[in-house]
Amino acid sequence: MSSFPLNNILFLDIETVPQYSSYTELSEEWRSLWNHKATFLLKNKEDETAESIYPRAGIYAEFGKVVCVGCGVLSGNRENRKIIVKCFSGDNEKLLLTRFAEMLNMWSPDGTKHLCAHNGKEFDFPYLCRRFVVNQIPIPSALQLSGKKPWEVNHLDTLELWKFGDFKNFTSLNLLAHILGVPTPKDDIDGSMVWEVYWKEKNLERIVTYCQKDVVTVAQIYLRMVGEPLIKNENIETKS
Repeated sequence: MSSFPLNNILFLDIETVPQYSSYTELSEEWRSLWNHKATFLLKNKEDETAESIYPRAGIYAEFGKVVCVGCGVLSGNRENRKIIVKCFSGDNEKLLLTRFAEMLNMWSPDGTKHLCAHNGKEFDFPYLCRRFVVNQIPIPSALQLSGKKPWEVNHLDTLELWKFGDFKNFTSLNLLAHILGVPTPKDDIDGSMVWEVYWKEKNLERIVTYCQKDVVTVAQIYLRMVGEPLIKNENIETKS
């Protein structure tokens, strides 16, 4: 699977939340738009309402925002490989994405290096691009799809790799880590809890720690799938 240097891959994970703390905080216009969206999400779900499912709004780029982007890069050789993880986080999404874009443009100015995320092609990559557009920030070359032929898009997805051409099933990061013998990152919170930790606990640092662990897990899964040894715990470094 890996025909290019592993240190040319940037492993990614993003954490997103609803733009408002609760359904009642929505303006009349936003509430109308969310209610319309909810009509499609609530089909055959008589026990739920547009208000009760609002905590899930963070997974839709039109109604959510990015509060953390975790990035990891590999270094070293097969016997002593290391990973450095850095997170861009904050309440100000435009500032967060601007800083992330600056880093990404420096790391891969021509977009030829690779990005890798779990379910990245379905979620992380398009979500980031949409929020870049909303915040009027130029989309970094590494995320650009426009004008590129399919074989020129350097996006890797551990979920897609695991499917081996099968399009029927979704395999979570936690499940894939478990079956491949990769230490699970789900020892504190999971994705469904991020909105509550952000809006109710106001504990962004807890979300950052969770995101860092997911980045490492994505990298470990990729290494496992290309026949490389896992990174030792002492070789995992995080930067603020």
